[in-house]
Amino acid sequence: MSGSQSEIGDYPALLAWLKEKARWDNSARLPDPDERVPQHGPRLRDLPGLGPVGPLPATRRLDRRVIAAGAVVFAALMAVSGRYGFDRDELYFLDCARHLQASYVDQPVLAPLLAWVSLKLFGVSLPGLRVWPALAAWATVVVAGLTAREFGGGNRAQLLAAAGPIPVLLGADHVANTTGYELLAWAGLALVVVRIGRTGDCRWWLAGGLVAGLGVADDHSMSFFAIAVAIGALLSGGHRMIWNRWFAAGALIAVAFELPDLWWQAGHQWATIAMTGALNRENGGLANIGTWIGGQLLISALTLAGVSVIGLWCLSRSGRPLWRALAWAYALLFVLFALTSGAKIYYLGAAYIYLAAAGAVSIDGWLRARPGRLRNLVLVTAVLTAATIPLALPVLPLSGLGRTLAKANPNALETIGWPQVDRSVDAVWTSLPPSQRASAVLFADNYGLAGAINELGRGMGLPTAVSRQNSEWWWGPGNPHATTFVAVAPGPFGGGTGYGSYLAQFFTSVRLAATLSNPYGLHNQQWDGHVYVCTGPRQPWAQMWPQLREYS
Repeated sequence: MSGSQSEIGDYPALLAWLKEKARWDNSARLPDPDERVPQHGPRLRDLPGLGPVGPLPATRRLDRRVIAAGAVVFAALMAVSGRYGFDRDELYFLDCARHLQASYVDQPVLAPLLAWVSLKLFGVSLPGLRVWPALAAWATVVVAGLTAREFGGGNRAQLLAAAGPIPVLLGADHVANTTGYELLAWAGLALVVVRIGRTGDCRWWLAGGLVAGLGVADDHSMSFFAIAVAIGALLSGGHRMIWNRWFAAGALIAVAFELPDLWWQAGHQWATIAMTGALNRENGGLANIGTWIGGQLLISALTLAGVSVIGLWCLSRSGRPLWRALAWAYALLFVLFALTSGAKIYYLGAAYIYLAAAGAVSIDGWLRARPGRLRNLVLVTAVLTAATIPLALPVLPLSGLGRTLAKANPNALETIGWPQVDRSVDAVWTSLPPSQRASAVLFADNYGLAGAINELGRGMGLPTAVSRQNSEWWWGPGNPHATTFVAVAPGPFGGGTGYGSYLAQFFTSVRLAATLSNPYGLHNQQWDGHVYVCTGPRQPWAQMWPQLREYS
């Protein structure tokens, strides 16, 4: 090639490349050497919108290596599932499982329900509890590959899309909280939207309603994503794709899953709304917008080395309204979460799964043009994944480098030291005379401490602890006529400084009985916390209880 025909940004060359790409997409075979694209291919900035107007060729088969990649992620998560200890949220969900109900202050029922199943099958077991998010991670990898397939991607694009979310999944799905299931639900709904956008078959909204329903049974964020997609479809000119009986039926299915939560909220003073307001005051506002933007750049970098940004760009220029709707959904939620919960940078993390899939398909021809490009992308992705593993997973012993990395990972910190907490509490509790213990209550300031006592301290003979935080408060004060209280408070990070003064508002006698620590010297929320023995309640315990409630 010579002259203007060799220009990378030359429009005729780009048009020729697109024609070649369309011809290959209609064929299951690889191109012959004389059919390959021009050596350089188009520049990234010249990539067209994903999904032109008109029918797309039939999708290819899912590359079985995508399923294998998910199996590797599952195996890695299970291999380290028993290391360190329970996360405070996991202990709380086990407590919730022993109080199974239609919903809770801080989440719907799905995560506690799975914790209940784990208790029935495995007892109080870390691997038994964490098998569910590990399975969710496996499924999320497969859904990412399927999404690339629906976008028209071949084996290379499917594998890249499947590899994209792995660094995020290793961190999010190691712990059995709501996040792992949330990632899967968002990715699943996006897959359905992409399929409807490709085929025009609105009957798939029934599956979308089921996925969205399971998502709202796990976390309320799914309702925001589903609404954002619907608004995006209207803004993209896709009103015909959602104003039909199939969309209405799917919406009814999703609402049916939400009804138990609404019923519970109506009977509990709409507690989740009150808690959300408290969280927004703590994590939202203009001061946290910079944190939010930086967090999104970090997550984007971790999902296929920023290819998700290309996916967003190409979706926004797509000729298919529902595909553009996914770009709109990201933009709308980016602004909403930036203003209301900027410090919670992971709230939008699930969107990068479908964005990375779109990006992987969009750059497939660009990667094919020069083998070195694919090699470099794979190398960067592998380096990022390798760097994530010791930070996100408990692979190193809690000494030397492992101790240093644990300090940098708040999630890892909060899995350490629970046995020491229970032993300290047990020593104070058993030091009380039996007659005094008979009228005593074990009070934990937060749900993590309450869960540690109730789940891990059960074998020591400790009584059930009560707590003032979130759903624990609704389960009541224990003995309403108690006169002695063993109060367990977190360290300064959790508000432990001056906790004795706080207790003195309610009791005439507050005695410091023990200080909390852990053998690794790691300063987590429990470090330098205290155990107090309180007597002389200034009013009956049952009357005092409503004053102690905290949503956070």
